[in-house]
Amino acid sequence: MTVRAIRGAIQVDADTREDILAGAAELVTAVLERNDLTSDDIISILFTATPDLTAEFPAYAARLLGLTDVPLMCACEIAVPGAMPRVLRLLAHVDTPRPRAEIRHVYLRGAAALRTDLPQ
Repeated sequence: MTVRAIRGAIQVDADTREDILAGAAELVTAVLERNDLTSDDIISILFTATPDLTAEFPAYAARLLGLTDVPLMCACEIAVPGAMPRVLRLLAHVDTPRPRAEIRHVYLRGAAALRTDLPQ
C-alpha cells in the first residue's frame, strides 16, 4: 500500500450544528465512496472550517459515522478577505494501491467552484 492524500471541501448553508454535522458526514462519505475506501484505509483526517463556522467540530461527524479509531483533528482556516464563506475542508491521509493520478478529490455543493479543474 501507498500513502496518499485526498482533499475535499463542502459549503454548508448555515453555522448550525446540524448543517456542520450533515455537511461533514456528506463530505467524508463521498471521499470514501469515490476512492473505494473503508475506514480501515484511513490513516488520519485533518478538518478545517472557515472562521464563520463555530457551532460544532466537523470531526464529530466522522465519529458519528464510525471512525472511532482514526486520528482526527480540526483547525480554523485563515480569514482571507473575499474567501468563500461557510466551507468545511478535509485532508485525508489513506493507505491505497491507487496511483496519485487515480485519486478522486471531492468538492461538493458551492465548494465545487473552488476546484473547477477537477471532474465532479
